[in-house]
Amino acid sequence: MNYDTNQEITWCPGCAGYGFLTALKNALTKANVEPKDAVVVYDIGCSANAINFLNTSGVASLHGRSIPFAVGVKMANPNLTVIAQGGEGGIVTEGANHLIHAAQRNDDITVIINNNFVFALTTGQASSATPKGFKTRSTPEGNPHEPLSAVDLALVSGASFVARTFAFDIEKTSEIIYQAITHKGFSLVEIIQPCVVWTKDLVKQEGVWMKKPLEIKLDIIGKSNLWGVLFKS
Repeated sequence: MNYDTNQEITWCPGCAGYGFLTALKNALTKANVEPKDAVVVYDIGCSANAINFLNTSGVASLHGRSIPFAVGVKMANPNLTVIAQGGEGGIVTEGANHLIHAAQRNDDITVIINNNFVFALTTGQASSATPKGFKTRSTPEGNPHEPLSAVDLALVSGASFVARTFAFDIEKTSEIIYQAITHKGFSLVEIIQPCVVWTKDLVKQEGVWMKKPLEIKLDIIGKSNLWGVLFKS
């Protein structure tokens, strides 16, 4: 199966979007999903530019609205593999309500969050996931707020599959996305993907890779350094 397009990839040199795109292609290939049988609903942002680089059915949605659009696609044709993509700006800031309710309903879609910790496309303003104290163009003296965690929100809302991975580890990210898209029910994959321009100080991430999912949600909540498939039911 060929998921390539004839469009030139226009991300910045060193952007983790290249790793994300490769991992997503690998996962779809391993799951034996034909391009015609996959639909990716894209949010607004740098990673959403993958709509031009991935040969599947793709929809460019409104900011923060990729999840409800994806839910509608799955309802219309349950045989499709449906993915809602977005940055933390779209999924956790603009559209956190949709994340919560899709997880609560256990909608059979996969949500992929490309978390670069700021609104990178619009030149680095703080989002709801920006670390406290981190200086951005909209918080020059440091972000005064504690960050929201997509993983924590999904867990407490009832998601049946929750994972966190690092975009530069393509092998692990490929496997995690594969497990997510083959899971029956709501799955969330947070991809830690620091921007090489606006959050380059956060590029060197260190996490503890979990060998197997944890059974108790409270053992995961509040621990942003845990990576891998964190919860599965």
